[in-house]
Amino acid sequence: MKYLRWLLFIMLFVSSCHSTRTVVQPNNTIKHAKGEVNNYTNLYAGFAISEMERTGVPASITLAQGIIESDYGRSRLARVANNHFGVKCHNDWKGKKIYHDDDKRGECFRKYSRVEDSFTDHSDFLVNGSRYDFLFDLKRDDYKGWARGLKKAGYATNPKYANMLINSIEENHLYLYDNMLTGRRRGNNKPETEPDKLSVTNPVITDEIPEEEDIDNFVITRNEKRTGTVNRIQYVIIKESDTYKSLASEFDLLSWELFRYNDLEDGSELTPGMLLYLQPKRNKAEAGNDFHIVKDGDSMWNISQLYGIKLNTLYERNRIESGTEPAVGTELWLRQTKPEGL
Repeated sequence: MKYLRWLLFIMLFVSSCHSTRTVVQPNNTIKHAKGEVNNYTNLYAGFAISEMERTGVPASITLAQGIIESDYGRSRLARVANNHFGVKCHNDWKGKKIYHDDDKRGECFRKYSRVEDSFTDHSDFLVNGSRYDFLFDLKRDDYKGWARGLKKAGYATNPKYANMLINSIEENHLYLYDNMLTGRRRGNNKPETEPDKLSVTNPVITDEIPEEEDIDNFVITRNEKRTGTVNRIQYVIIKESDTYKSLASEFDLLSWELFRYNDLEDGSELTPGMLLYLQPKRNKAEAGNDFHIVKDGDSMWNISQLYGIKLNTLYERNRIESGTEPAVGTELWLRQTKPEGL
């Protein structure tokens, strides 16, 4: 009798669970997920496109990572810390912090004042990380290559991470954003062109190799062209009336970015004809520029500007102490690290 009573109780409990459980149909699930994606892209696609223009990281990759890492912006890190990519503090982080359980309990994560800062920091993290260098050799619309490359470089430990990104991009047509341009960078969070009205164009400002160069002062004659690209990095040639303030306003930058992108100290003088980068320099020179033979008048800074390679990386690749200058005739390695003993 006792056994029968227990059996009857269990049957009634199971029946009650089935009668009160809400069954969500697959179509409703898809519709809900689609709505979350639309909400996310409506809010943040402009940031992703802006960062793509600035650094070359595909907007589709940035959006897919943000969606996955932040759970459509609903995670605690996203809500409380504006951290959409789960970027941890690391040793070089000087900003605000938040502690959150991840691989370990109470890990330190970066806290941002604005969501836009999270997108900027995410791009800079990829640009500045040497293990991600090879990704920037891919075409901007090669989202599959980027997704697999991120996994290969160790961005995430989940073995399915690349497929997760690709599926998110394809199911939600995020690849459309890789061919969109904002025409503006700061203070706007929506693309000017809706995906269903997209005109697939990809204008790129390009320039040829300088016809004349004075590497001591880095003065360049470029057939009156003011802007162009070196190593897939946009630059501007300084004219006499330019100031850091006017350039920041003209190219929609923050004033400190010009100093940081060009390895310049605050207050460094601008010289007419000088090349100034508007985007971060890279960790290696463009394919085909493997070496540079130091000539009379060369400096490490001038060489780093000539090839669009970060100054500290140029020192590290060649095992030269920071702040010193190489002798004339020295062979500087621009794409690989110089082996010890050479």
